[in-house]
Amino acid sequence: MNFLDGHLYPENQQPLIITAAPYAPGWIPSDFPEDIPITMEEQIQKAVDCYEAGATVLHLHVREPDGRGSKRLSMFNELIAGVRARVPEMVIQVGGSISFAPESEGQAAKWLSDDTRHMLAELTPRPDQVTVTVNTTQMNVTEHAGLDDFKGVSRGFPHLHATYKDMIVPANPSWVEEHIRRLTAAGIQSEFQCYNINSFETIERMIRRGIYKGPLVMNWVAISGGMDQANIYNLANFLRAAPDGAVITVESSVLNVLPVNMIGMALGLHVRCGIEDVLWNQTRTGKMSSVEQIRQLVRIAGEFGRPIATAQQAREIMKIGVFYETADETLQANGFAPNRNGANQGFLRKAA
Repeated sequence: MNFLDGHLYPENQQPLIITAAPYAPGWIPSDFPEDIPITMEEQIQKAVDCYEAGATVLHLHVREPDGRGSKRLSMFNELIAGVRARVPEMVIQVGGSISFAPESEGQAAKWLSDDTRHMLAELTPRPDQVTVTVNTTQMNVTEHAGLDDFKGVSRGFPHLHATYKDMIVPANPSWVEEHIRRLTAAGIQSEFQCYNINSFETIERMIRRGIYKGPLVMNWVAISGGMDQANIYNLANFLRAAPDGAVITVESSVLNVLPVNMIGMALGLHVRCGIEDVLWNQTRTGKMSSVEQIRQLVRIAGEFGRPIATAQQAREIMKIGVFYETADETLQANGFAPNRNGANQGFLRKAA
């Protein structure tokens, strides 16, 4: 991305989009009973509370009435419908993992089958975005955490710590291409989860070969354990490759969430917070609710002089509902250099 003179001035940056991740499928209700919503009404109200605090994108998972992470699409449909009725302008982003939390004690934390994940394209009401992982990788969400990050909460339990340590994100090429095709056909934006520069490069190749034809909206995921470490060198390398038309949200975990968000905020990027990513305040003297985290970012953005995006502005920035006809149009709209004339962009792909 081109960072020209004045790029740190708020008048040269987009309004700040805050994504809230308040449903926390990786925790159990007893980890933070004051803030983990369980009933459907509580889950709907949590979206309203996050929206009113300043978040315009909702990263959505859902729980069963007993508090377990739900894998039933009917529950997702019910929550999406409830959120749409209460905060219709909020951008709904369904987490593509559905819920990787164990269903019961002793079970492994694992992602659902390829066919089940494809069914996210059939959700009704339709979400605005579904997160799409690219390239199978390790997802050890414990690696850069310290003992104090999981002290007294479920991820510190030996059996759960072990299963989260060994978790893998399945995202092989044939699944990713089919998933993008189904989401696009349903009018749902693919919101790409980029774990490192390799994830981005694969997305660029898919755009150049006409597999994905839409706005380039990405999360840079800095949680280590097979994904990028939260440091400025990894972020700078990622940004150097990204085209000017990309919309990038920074995402991290444990106590890295706030400093990574502040770096992203200063650079004109967008931010994500919520108890899915971190339970504690920066001194670990207490837990911090998703709404409190959002309000903190709103306050800090005010110190930077950067306005908070309205829901309508967030939709315009992310180009919700926009798709393109050709690879060339997609490349131009996102700020990529065009494909080379006469070059074979997909030398491993045979013409249909």
